Amino acid sequence: MIRDPDNFASLLAEVRNFVHSECLPLEQQVDEQDHIPESLVQRMRDVGLFGHSIPQDYGGAGLTSEELSLVNIEVSQVATTFRARFGGNTGIASESLVLDGTPEQKRKYLPQLASGKMTGCFALTEPEAGSDAAAQKTMAVRDGDHFVITGAKCFITNAPIADLFTVFARTDVQTRGANGVTAFLVERGTPGLSTSRPNRKMGQHGSPVGEVVLDQVRVHKSAIVGGLEGQGFRTAMRALNKQRINLAGLCIGPAIRLVNEMVERARTRKQSGQAIGEFQLVQQMIAESNTEVHAARALLLETARKRDAGVDVTMEASMCKMFASEMCGRVADRAVQLFGGTGYMAGNVAERFYRDVRVFRIYEGTTQVHIANIAKRTLAAAA
Repeated sequence: MIRDPDNFASLLAEVRNFVHSECLPLEQQVDEQDHIPESLVQRMRDVGLFGHSIPQDYGGAGLTSEELSLVNIEVSQVATTFRARFGGNTGIASESLVLDGTPEQKRKYLPQLASGKMTGCFALTEPEAGSDAAAQKTMAVRDGDHFVITGAKCFITNAPIADLFTVFARTDVQTRGANGVTAFLVERGTPGLSTSRPNRKMGQHGSPVGEVVLDQVRVHKSAIVGGLEGQGFRTAMRALNKQRINLAGLCIGPAIRLVNEMVERARTRKQSGQAIGEFQLVQQMIAESNTEVHAARALLLETARKRDAGVDVTMEASMCKMFASEMCGRVADRAVQLFGGTGYMAGNVAERFYRDVRVFRIYEGTTQVHIANIAKRTLAAAA
């Protein structure tokens, strides 16, 4: 749902201008240095990128699912690491609070996340709790009005720079699986909480990912998201449901960029005295890529509109994430192929996006997890 077409068109134009004029020229520098300049991060704050999905009452833009999808398509047409810097605040790192936070928690944290004053992260994944997120081993033991949290998280985006951690821990040792998991809000500086140095990664250089260590971290019961024990897994899944729609948009943007780069390459690169775009097999790679981009975009916007209308889109969100991430991987592979030897060389746009988008098929649920989820829900609907 687009609430005010004229105002939204202006917002989209501002975002488009920012990413193309200020982010795009820094793509290679950020990839090589593995760091986004603080001056650019401040510009992200100035443009309001940290608060797009946070309600207006708390300083954000309160974008609908359809509006946010269109913004995500725009911001991801430059190196995906830029969106990762602010994406947690306007996505998974704030969504638990938006959905289930108490009024006090929302007033305390959402304005700071919306402004970019605080950087949030979503500390769910563990060494033995990846695709099976319910297999949490991090424990939170009650001690009067407090809980003592002990455990470790891994592969957490923005962990090395985060100010606010949404930590998931088991509070009921007698209950296995999803029940008994509670979400806590833990600020950096809390005794016992530490983070690792940024991990080295295949791609998305400039987006710090690391471990979170919780060594007898003591927090008051008021740190429980929503104030209710045992609801953490439900909160996580609700947040991830929206994030999977967001991620589909973040897969479509790079694919659009790569199609445009392929077209330019096909027009200007010559073999046998003619532009390679005259060769039918090159045309096939471009045609298939452009078709898949349009199909993914149509699926995403239909799903976003249904979510805005209040429809349960759990299955469709899985479809969006699975199809768009696999599509993006295929387009990136074709781009490297079309660029030939140049596409395999470091510093080339096709090579960089090929590395950057590979992770999309892993996080927010692997392709295989989503296939299982889609199949399960399809069979249940037919029963």
